[in-house]
Amino acid sequence: MACEGAVPAPLREETPVKTLHTAYRVTDLAASLGFYSAFGYREVGRVGVGEGASLTMLKFPGEEVVTLELVHRPADGPVQVGTGFSHLVVQVDELATAIETLSQGGLQPGPEQQPAGPDGPRTSWLTDPDGYRIELVQWPPGHPDGISAADFAEPP
Repeated sequence: MACEGAVPAPLREETPVKTLHTAYRVTDLAASLGFYSAFGYREVGRVGVGEGASLTMLKFPGEEVVTLELVHRPADGPVQVGTGFSHLVVQVDELATAIETLSQGGLQPGPEQQPAGPDGPRTSWLTDPDGYRIELVQWPPGHPDGISAADFAEPP
């Protein structure tokens, strides 16, 4: 453990690291699985962790590895998302098609928005049964997947 006031050494480029997946604690596993299945996720597997708790691993069909873990711990009571969590971002190829498909599947995505103007990404928002927000994003033609340093005028 680092001493108070000490700055830990960052992981360096020679130390291979990457983000693997996001984990959400959910109140009602069946309701959450219904939502995420309608959203397009598929269950990869489930691990019991004792006392009725489980970890359910999900991914989209085109993904090679798990990208979302649903943590169900009934003994902990209902999930309270709070104000610290913001959102998960999911990239789509065609936002209008995604909104229509999700709506037909019983989900309620919000209207299409262009928060950075007509040349920026197109977005829509939806909320899962526990109140977690999900942003759908369609990047403009030619934009790489995700945000990179090229999206900022000056590096930090």
